[in-house]
Amino acid sequence: MKKNTYIYIVLASLGFIACEPEFDQPLEDTPIALQSSGEADFSKYVAIGNSLTAGFADGALFIDGQENAFANLLANQMKPAGGGDFNIPFMTDNNGGFSGLEQAFGTRLVLEIDNRGNRTPVRISETANNDITARAEGSVFNNMGVPGAKSYQLILPGFGNPAGLLTSPPSTNPYFVRFAREANSSVIGDAAIQEPTFFTLWAGNNDVLGYAVAGGAPTILEDGTIIPITNQTGSFPALDLATATQDEITAAYGNVASSYGSNDISDPALVATSTAIITSTLTANGTNNTRGVVINIPEITSIPFFTTVPFNPVPLDAATAEATNMAYTGYNDGLIGANALGALSTEELRRRTINFEAGQNPVVIFDENLTNLGAINPLLAMLPQIRQATEDDLILLTASSFIGTQAIENDPTTTNGVAIPLADKWVLTPEEQTELSTAIAGYNAGISAVAEANPSIVLYDANTRLQRLSQRGITSEGIRVTSEFGTGGTFSLDGVHLTPRGNAVIANELIEIINDEFDATLQPVQTGSFNTITIK
Repeated sequence: MKKNTYIYIVLASLGFIACEPEFDQPLEDTPIALQSSGEADFSKYVAIGNSLTAGFADGALFIDGQENAFANLLANQMKPAGGGDFNIPFMTDNNGGFSGLEQAFGTRLVLEIDNRGNRTPVRISETANNDITARAEGSVFNNMGVPGAKSYQLILPGFGNPAGLLTSPPSTNPYFVRFAREANSSVIGDAAIQEPTFFTLWAGNNDVLGYAVAGGAPTILEDGTIIPITNQTGSFPALDLATATQDEITAAYGNVASSYGSNDISDPALVATSTAIITSTLTANGTNNTRGVVINIPEITSIPFFTTVPFNPVPLDAATAEATNMAYTGYNDGLIGANALGALSTEELRRRTINFEAGQNPVVIFDENLTNLGAINPLLAMLPQIRQATEDDLILLTASSFIGTQAIENDPTTTNGVAIPLADKWVLTPEEQTELSTAIAGYNAGISAVAEANPSIVLYDANTRLQRLSQRGITSEGIRVTSEFGTGGTFSLDGVHLTPRGNAVIANELIEIINDEFDATLQPVQTGSFNTITIK
């Protein structure tokens, strides 16, 4: 058995959409009718959020992605209706990543096709040239999307302090370090000081994304320290950001923020409070006519990162299946014994029994929600909490390059996902998915309440739209897109962030909302003029 024998080639049929011709038509050349801002004022548009706002794509932040961010597309369509300049903290090139930190901040992904026609996302070989401490060119920036930022971090002073990059784990964000006005700045503070007349806010995705992409596994620091995942609770005390000093803000919010690990699920009350603080600050510090759109949080388990790799990616012939079953005989017999002793229910015995057949087979996974038999009876400690995956489990996209590899090369008894169960970090079990769904429902309830309470802002229901995208696709300006990985046109090669075409869809949906709610007449962008994925 060779290394990667069992890797499921999820991209075998890619090429149709990926090979569509690229259009170089600039947005300024799009035919534009007479446009009006209606009740809104677009002269100072500021976009606040995380990687989705920044234009992060293909696993990195780079110039092309930033130029095609939905916020920039929207800003371009605002210009004929009185919109002003939209300054972006551009990276130095289209390579992405940070110099010397490629393991944590790698270069962008492209689709590589080998001589057998297999298609695999790979990092480009070019060097990452961005200095993590170098400031972006410019002084004031309208796109304040900060990749990796959680909702509450957008209001924390010092989130862009270079000194925080040296702590373990880092207490600041390298992307905000590049464009923070000063070391003690907060994202919301730097946005509010510009007195925006219009804003978009899309925050809260990262409050669950860390947990999800880690498969619900704990954070492990470089020194080996394990930080268990918890569903943290916490709330910000009442504080008027317009009058509070930086020291008061730090004292009030710092302790709450520092209690969270990178993979923790934020408390919904914290996300709601953060949203309320950001929106009220922007409307209070802007003009009397300041308007905005807040975007809620999609059910992230519907994105390709969690839906692309099937639960049964292991192809076996009859002889190999029989040999593998023989290797699990002791484990299966032990489960029967545990059931006889009353330590294991008949239902769980059925779930945990390992059985391979000729054809496609489910991977073997670790499941922390299974009964810990060793804790019940030390004699049963040799029976780990493992089972085969079902269609209710979500195998992470990153597992596609791991399943079928061998811990010891040329030793089939060490095949990952078959002889060696997939660790927690590769899978979202139904219980973990429920935790995510519960948190997102709480976030969206809070975000909706904030929008309803503030007459200056409206809500864009991205959650409902993503559900429609995943179920039957969305048509934007005559172009249909879906959530299929690689071929759907919406999601980039990291399976999480948007392609230029996906950003165009979001921009058009926002334009529709703005036109309806503020009596504006912004024109949509031409969805078909935007690219999808890049082939090496």
